[in-house]
Amino acid sequence: MGVEDASNSNSSSQCDVDDKNNTLVVLNVYDLTPINNYMYWFGFGIFHSGIEVHGKEYGFGAHDFPASGVFEVEPRKCPGFIYRCSITLGQINMNPSEFRTFIENMAGEYYGDTYQLLSKNCNHFTDDVSYRLTGKRIPGWVNRLAKLGTLCSCLLPESFQVTGVKQLPEYHECSEDEFVESLSTATPHGSTEIDDEQEKHLLSPSAGAEDVTFVKESRVK
Repeated sequence: MGVEDASNSNSSSQCDVDDKNNTLVVLNVYDLTPINNYMYWFGFGIFHSGIEVHGKEYGFGAHDFPASGVFEVEPRKCPGFIYRCSITLGQINMNPSEFRTFIENMAGEYYGDTYQLLSKNCNHFTDDVSYRLTGKRIPGWVNRLAKLGTLCSCLLPESFQVTGVKQLPEYHECSEDEFVESLSTATPHGSTEIDDEQEKHLLSPSAGAEDVTFVKESRVK
């Protein structure tokens, strides 16, 4: 009886741990423009999206530096966008620490200066995260205009094809020592120096975006 009770207790404890690690993967979709209210019904629109896991939302934005463009915000409250809806993509069994390692690895693949409106935007990021976590893609309508733009890129101005939309604050949260190190390696637009105004803008979130935190990418050892 004692052995059986201990076994049942251990099994129950393991179930409790598994239950705590189970978390939904949710896609939060935002409007970039009020025109979406009309375009949405025709299957089109200009959208931003973020992935919500373990009570935080993660997105991808553009800046001029070779550092993480992946950021976290409170779910459904991404500054600068109009929240539209949430879509449950699936459920995973991954504790917060394991997920943090996962998203930091993703941050190493999504630098702010690699953002491309048609080929590597915020919706490509959420689609990639969703597929890696759940094996499912995000709904096609979320990124449909980018896909159509890629097919018709020959008709678009060159500047539109290569320029990322900078909707998010251009700062990377780090310690003082890490920031000094980043100044020695970051060379936006081929420049070898960062002037005082650029430095201030890099470190300081824009007005209304105090709750945005960039995810520090994991370093290859």
